[in-house]
Amino acid sequence: MRWEDLDQEPCSLARTLAVVGDRWTLLILRDCFLGVRRFDVFEKRLGITRHILADRLKKLLSYGVLYKSPYQQRPLREEYRLSEKGLELHSVILGLVSWGDRYMSDERGAPILHVHKSCGHQIHPITSCPECGEAITAKDIKLELGANWDNSLGQLLPIRNP
Repeated sequence: MRWEDLDQEPCSLARTLAVVGDRWTLLILRDCFLGVRRFDVFEKRLGITRHILADRLKKLLSYGVLYKSPYQQRPLREEYRLSEKGLELHSVILGLVSWGDRYMSDERGAPILHVHKSCGHQIHPITSCPECGEAITAKDIKLELGANWDNSLGQLLPIRNP
């Protein structure tokens, strides 16, 4: 499996990693969710080189995760905004942040709390069944081959579930 061919793999995770699977892209997305929209602000906050930042932003634009929106006409200046597709990555980012808060924090605890606007309580992501509402973990899930896939590739289904 070659890194540049991940978006062609018969695996949703591999295809997703082709878009968001490097540290700079994840940090750019984090900053997008924190309200950063302009190239120079990304550059300054991340300490990233201009060409790497431009490359990652171009990729996110090409996959429709971000779009450009003008904020000034003369001269034309544009900012980067999360598309609907990009906004749907929030649960992924929140899951990674929650894992980091639990396993990578120091004695000070989580640096940023995520608080539900409606009730004011701190939130933690929970995966639940959309039908019965029961909270689920990896051990509660059975994997099956998708309707339009055959197992001729030999790598789609696991040897055993976690």
